[in-house]
Amino acid sequence: MSFEREWASVRSTATANVDMRLNQVAPEPGGSNGSGGGNPDLSVDQDKLGAIGSAAYALHGRLVKDGNHARTSTTEAGAGLSSHGFLTGSALTTVQETWSSQLNTLLDACANISDHLDYSAASHAKEEADIAAALSTSKIDQYLK
Repeated sequence: MSFEREWASVRSTATANVDMRLNQVAPEPGGSNGSGGGNPDLSVDQDKLGAIGSAAYALHGRLVKDGNHARTSTTEAGAGLSSHGFLTGSALTTVQETWSSQLNTLLDACANISDHLDYSAASHAKEEADIAAALSTSKIDQYLK
């Protein structure tokens, strides 16, 4: 079979198996209208955001303290072994440098998680207040007309 025929066969098979759906949500099981049902899929639980942010902050604090407790002794051991001609010394120094780099990356990630969740919670609370104010204003306008 030539390449062109094989390629045409593969394309037609792939095209026949495509189920294209544009501008709609997949229907839920048991749903008849294809609109995706009645449950909203976007919600923010302030308590859950706060708990995750607190856990990230606590992890950051523990990593700062516990992540470096062996740094000094490892650095000294690496330097001591290297000065006596042991290859293990340079390997130990490399391990310490790699650990330090990865620890800093993890510390940055924990700080970012905590900061972003704090921002998200504050931003969501502000948006909720703005929406509540807008809704109450619209109710007042109804009574004044």
